[in-house]
Amino acid sequence: MDVTQAIENRRAYRSLEQVEITKALIEDLAGHARLAPSCNNNQPWRFVFVHDPGTLVEMRAALSANNGWVHAASMIVAVFSRKEDDCVIKDREYDQFDCGLASAFLILRATELGLVAHPIAGFSPKKTKEILGIPEDYRVIALINVGKKAAALNPILTPKQIEEEKTRPGRKALDDFVFHNRYRSKVST
Repeated sequence: MDVTQAIENRRAYRSLEQVEITKALIEDLAGHARLAPSCNNNQPWRFVFVHDPGTLVEMRAALSANNGWVHAASMIVAVFSRKEDDCVIKDREYDQFDCGLASAFLILRATELGLVAHPIAGFSPKKTKEILGIPEDYRVIALINVGKKAAALNPILTPKQIEEEKTRPGRKALDDFVFHNRYRSKVST
């Protein structure tokens, strides 16, 4: 699978089935994430790869109500950083951008391996830090839930989530976000 195929195949499925999590898989995903670009090569990202069944159950306390589907994930990857570990240029804090790049590399590699890697924002950063022992001065940016796409729909999904499982949610037209040379309300060519 090439990069274009991985991008096109990547989906944020919520109907997951178990997949074996090995040290080799974690090292593979982390190894690809660390190749992401970052400001001055600071590599501010930190990941906790949660795969212990007991800790996965503990993590349920950190999830928002609509993310009960995460209980079927084989692994949750907590993504976190500190602004002090990356470039801060005037009011621009690069650590979150750089963590996004590393997360995208991890997600695309998981897709290439036939896995689902679904990032979410619906969680409590405070509870996540408590459960995983992440120091207070770090910001938890996202949780990435890893599993294999299940053949059957997860019965706890909302009607909207079920629809998103069946059909890729729409994407904005290029004209809605691409501008040539200067920002304009409409793209000019």
